[in-house]
Amino acid sequence: MAVVGAGITALVAAGVTFQTANASEATTAAPETLSVTAAGKLASTLIGDLGADAAGTYYDAQAKSLVVNVLDERAAQTVEEAGAQARIVENSLADLKSARTTLAEDATIPGTSWATDPTTNKVVVTADRTVSKAELAKLTKVVDGLGAKAELKRTKGEYRPFVAGGDAITGSGGRCSLGFNVTKGGEPYFITAGHCTEAISTWSDSSGNVIGENAASSFPDNDYGLVKYTADVDHPSEV
Repeated sequence: MAVVGAGITALVAAGVTFQTANASEATTAAPETLSVTAAGKLASTLIGDLGADAAGTYYDAQAKSLVVNVLDERAAQTVEEAGAQARIVENSLADLKSARTTLAEDATIPGTSWATDPTTNKVVVTADRTVSKAELAKLTKVVDGLGAKAELKRTKGEYRPFVAGGDAITGSGGRCSLGFNVTKGGEPYFITAGHCTEAISTWSDSSGNVIGENAASSFPDNDYGLVKYTADVDHPSEV
């Protein structure tokens, strides 16, 4: 079954290589070192304080800091005073929402998906190998019409999500739930929560057998984690 629309944002983000955003870095004091939980709470507070001046957030796992996209210097100052890193970007959340609406209305094509990527400040559109030349031409025209608000990627794989059973998975003393099984490039993966994969990189089943390692992770803005199976275990499409 092909994935269409914005519902499976995790698949889109996992299937593309992101480019550097067209954004400027605010030059001020270094942001505070934050845990994933603390960053999530701060993000919620800042989004409320900034209103329409907030243009997306994400957690920089390497720097252990919260990054907040904003539209002007005043908003950047508010972010920095709160202990986060500010990035002045071009597109507002309203701009990106409008782009997604256009895609839904004009480019809902089987084998495609899209998601708002805060690291690029764009809607990233991905088409898998099942998309025909005619469909790709139509999709390209729509994406080009969105200008700097969107970019188009291709993947050699085929979007074929499966329903997972919600089994418990563990790692590093933590516990989470397997969301659902997917394939990427013909290889088996599963989706789980990003707040889990930010803290845990190797996963085991309920019996303690190692079954997979992280392939991609995003939190707090897009809360998803993609894990690649490393063990020869069954991964049925069951609830």
